Amino acid sequence: MVAADRMEFPGILAHATNTKSIAVPIDWSRSARLGNHELVLAANGAGAKCAASAVDAALEHFSAEAIVSTGFCGALAPDLEIADVVVGTAISAGSRILPALNPVSERQHHKGVVCSIDHVALTAAEKRRLRASGASAVEMEAGGVADRAFARGVPFYCVRVVTDLAGEDIANNFNLALRPDGHFATMSILRGALRNPLVCLPELIRLRNRCVRSAQVLGDFIADCRF
Repeated sequence: MVAADRMEFPGILAHATNTKSIAVPIDWSRSARLGNHELVLAANGAGAKCAASAVDAALEHFSAEAIVSTGFCGALAPDLEIADVVVGTAISAGSRILPALNPVSERQHHKGVVCSIDHVALTAAEKRRLRASGASAVEMEAGGVADRAFARGVPFYCVRVVTDLAGEDIANNFNLALRPDGHFATMSILRGALRNPLVCLPELIRLRNRCVRSAQVLGDFIADCRF
């Protein structure tokens, strides 16, 4: 399972047993057991390139029966709410459409195309443009994960959880703080927020709270999935 950041995994880890650090040359990785599955959880930064590198590095140490792109996403469909789970039916990455398998779950969730881009979609206007292509959600890593999964002939899934709404503008410009290594420069985000503290600081706190809640919902969902 590949995400951008370790903060996307606590909900999954809450259901896991036998969690261990492993020697994979990426930013963060763990092995764990979830039900009948042995997992490698990998986080290597935002964007397709970082995610693809995580897949390649993990597969050097782990023979995978499936690869799952997971973590947070932005809503494009107006009916999606915070902490709604989106199961990708396909990944739209540039000019390519990459199919995705769907896990079986009795828990409530949405299905749709996930649009994978190279930056954070910050405005409602951009989300409307992306929605016009038919996508339901937007994120940054699934295209890279899907590409490596197909190149290696490994079944691919995408399971995401919503942390910002289709009609929302994001005041904090996370794209200015995104470093080439796929990590967000915390001090850059804070300096930017202090230029408009009455709007940007509460938004950061709200987003943090959404991420904590959404990670838990995502973990509950994945723990009940049959891949």
